[in-house]
Amino acid sequence: MIRAASDTRAALARRLGIGTTDAAAIDHLVSSPDPLGPVELGNRLGIRSASATTLVDRLVQAGHVERTPHPHDRRRIALQVTDLAFTEVVAALSPMLDGVERAVDRLTPEQAAATTAFLREVTAVMREYSLGSDPSTH
Repeated sequence: MIRAASDTRAALARRLGIGTTDAAAIDHLVSSPDPLGPVELGNRLGIRSASATTLVDRLVQAGHVERTPHPHDRRRIALQVTDLAFTEVVAALSPMLDGVERAVDRLTPEQAAATTAFLREVTAVMREYSLGSDPSTH
């Protein structure tokens, strides 16, 4: 499943006609609960500041992202995915999401509950690992 998730991001990038780093950037911007600026986005992607600036310029030029004033700090810039980009991403993911929905529909309520609990636990383990802690010690 981890490999399939990585392959899905690459497939999304191909369908949108963008690079995988661009697709990852859009994913971070869409899923972040807090506004991200170019520096934060670069940190999440593991790229240097100059590369992050080039990436943001490319995404803005393509109409995928816009720079807006940061809602809490007017000295900073926040990056926001455009409605057009969001619509394109949803359309590109639609065949996969439809397939997932069909798989979910085949589950009994008990299977759905067990699957949900399992995926939540695996997600927590993966998040702990990504933050540098050892999930096996909990």
